Amino acid sequence: MSSTSAVARQLPRPGAAGKRAPLESPATVYLTYLAAMALTLAPMLILSQDDYWTNIITLAYLFGGLATAWNIIGGFGGQFSAAHGVFFSVGAYFTARFYLDEGISPWITMPIGGVLAAGIAVLISWPTFRLRGPFFAIATMAFNEVAMVLANYAKSVTGGPQGILVPFRPGLVNMIFRQSWQYGALMFSFLALTVLVSIFVRRSRLGFYLLAVREDEDAARAAGVNVLAVKIWGMAISALLTGMGGTLFTMFIRFIDPPTLFSLPEVGIKFALIALIGGIGTIYGPLLGAALVVPLENYIRAVLGGLWPGAHLVVLGALLMLTALFLKRGVVGTFAGARQRRRAGRT
Repeated sequence: MSSTSAVARQLPRPGAAGKRAPLESPATVYLTYLAAMALTLAPMLILSQDDYWTNIITLAYLFGGLATAWNIIGGFGGQFSAAHGVFFSVGAYFTARFYLDEGISPWITMPIGGVLAAGIAVLISWPTFRLRGPFFAIATMAFNEVAMVLANYAKSVTGGPQGILVPFRPGLVNMIFRQSWQYGALMFSFLALTVLVSIFVRRSRLGFYLLAVREDEDAARAAGVNVLAVKIWGMAISALLTGMGGTLFTMFIRFIDPPTLFSLPEVGIKFALIALIGGIGTIYGPLLGAALVVPLENYIRAVLGGLWPGAHLVVLGALLMLTALFLKRGVVGTFAGARQRRRAGRT
């Protein structure tokens, strides 16, 4: 038997629940999803009258959704992208520009901006996915920095360094609300959508191929997987959701400028940080990561921000290093691994 056939037999196959990694039944998966979403929504229901905590929870929902989108390519596919700030800004600027200039509702521009971000992701990915590991990460970081420079000079589109201010015109059509909890409901809906898409991707043929590429790219290629196409599809789906998140961010903050959208610590790397701490490559890890990182970041910023500018970034960086050293699979992945070892010890 040829070596290619041997490798092919080792790759996970959609619908084939092998002994080593059996798939949960669809009923179990979606009941778990509903339970997780109910648990995630609970803090908003409890604290809806407290604007301070409602805003923090709203941001946690938004960044949880964005980290889940990043996790599709960064976690499932194993491709550490630092270019997601570009996709994020595409959705943000596209919505802001058409809302201000043409009066088009963000509900219309949000999916279009997402598709545009996906198209740009394909253009970026075509050359960069021929690189591997840290070289791919550095290349995507370079795209982010180039995009930031271009945004600073393209004043007619981005407003340049002065940025773009979206006027306060409350209304469902404008995606601008008077009550904080209404933004929370919107961001929760986005989070629920990204998690559902993540589940679909993970259980699809594309999801199995992404995992195969992550584990051993050469073996996946030898088994007949079109590695470049799989990576590009994963990046396109991830970028589409990220671009939609850019629209939501714009209408929530109502002010955008290049440092806000392209800052690697605040945007690009932050998506990865949340996924890494929560559990990279897991469905619900990014949710837990957002629940831990966003409130902690706001607390540190409030306590230490006046004494030492940038202190929250130092603390988050230290937290990331500790996670990499002691919780390499994140919180969710570590606990899942411990549970599996415990079960194996009982059998």
